[in-house]
Amino acid sequence: MSLLEIKKAGAPVLKEVCAPVEHVDKRIRTLLDDMAETMYEAEGVGLAAPQVGEAIRVVVIDVGKGLIELINPVITFREGSAKDTEGCLSVPNYYGEVERSARVKVEFLNRRGKRQHLTADGLLARCIQHELDHLEGQLFIDIAESLHEGESKS
Repeated sequence: MSLLEIKKAGAPVLKEVCAPVEHVDKRIRTLLDDMAETMYEAEGVGLAAPQVGEAIRVVVIDVGKGLIELINPVITFREGSAKDTEGCLSVPNYYGEVERSARVKVEFLNRRGKRQHLTADGLLARCIQHELDHLEGQLFIDIAESLHEGESKS
């Protein structure tokens, strides 16, 4: 495994709509491993492939309950509304209030290429939506109701 460079706001890849993964193979599994290592090293709770320069639909998340790997994720259900503060490894030291769905269901492939489903609420639901926005070329600063500089991690 190896650490990857996290792209910062302004990098063109962060504005790209990402391509679906055609085949879950060794390259994708290595990318998942490297992304997880990079996310943990940066003390983040989520990381999308475009944040490390890969314009493909791959995400890793860990909100403290274990690593979740999402390949070609699609939100199939949204419910409710919740507003909270978000930050992003690609936009260091900036935080903003973002309104998101309170509960989501997501369908995705796992590292073996098997279709999976997950229902999430709270921080996990927020993180899934934030990371899937990256796959559409959108940063949280594009949709935040307010932005501020800070040093605390959210």
